[in-house]
Amino acid sequence: MADAAIKSARRVFEIMEFFDRARRPLGLKAICDELRYPVSSGAAMLKSLVTLGYLEYDRKTQTYLPTMRIAVLGRWVSEQLFGEIRMLPLMEELRERTRETVIVGTQSDISAQYVHVLRSNQALAYSAEPGSLRPLARCGVGLTLLSSKSDEEIDTLVYRSNHAEPVRSHRVALKDVMANVARIRKQGYFFSRGIYSEGIGVIAMPLPQAPFTRSFVIALGGPVYRLERHLDQNIAALLGAIRRFLPKNAKA
Repeated sequence: MADAAIKSARRVFEIMEFFDRARRPLGLKAICDELRYPVSSGAAMLKSLVTLGYLEYDRKTQTYLPTMRIAVLGRWVSEQLFGEIRMLPLMEELRERTRETVIVGTQSDISAQYVHVLRSNQALAYSAEPGSLRPLARCGVGLTLLSSKSDEEIDTLVYRSNHAEPVRSHRVALKDVMANVARIRKQGYFFSRGIYSEGIGVIAMPLPQAPFTRSFVIALGGPVYRLERHLDQNIAALLGAIRRFLPKNAKA
């Protein structure tokens, strides 16, 4: 019963995330093909979401579309967490100026989580998924998040991360983490070159402290060689976008 409940909950969010990517009405076959659901299970899930008022069904076109209930459901979260920072316009400007994938990440226990992603339109691009988790001490976004913490907190998080990592070669030395943290604190950003995925780089910068003691990072992701080639322009784009969309009374 527990496994069935977890599967159902996961499918609800997978369906909503597919709508977020597609941004158009979708039919049963398109949803089941994309998410690899049995048609019978997909139909039952969609019918339930219609009954609950989260989807509407158009009989003429035989397609589904999220209702306004979905649009307003989590609006308070971004309003409270980001306050006056206009996060989506900031991300859209960055993608337009750099043409790279733009990521907002935060800490989720001993992981860094990509809470929102705007994918690059280039043929060769970093195709991270919203909700993706990365080891906190072994990715660009995670190390940048760690840079805002005390050395004692970092020590504890690195210890817990290593304790939870079954692959010995994936464990990290505290001295290496602290060296990267010192670099981030000094230069204000971090450029990870293939730390988590070979050939993939991330340029990450911390955002001002958010309410509820939450910390966020804004990052560009793409092939290392391309980020390297335009490194100065990418850093300038990040700094410029943060300044433009940051409230005047906030501390960067």
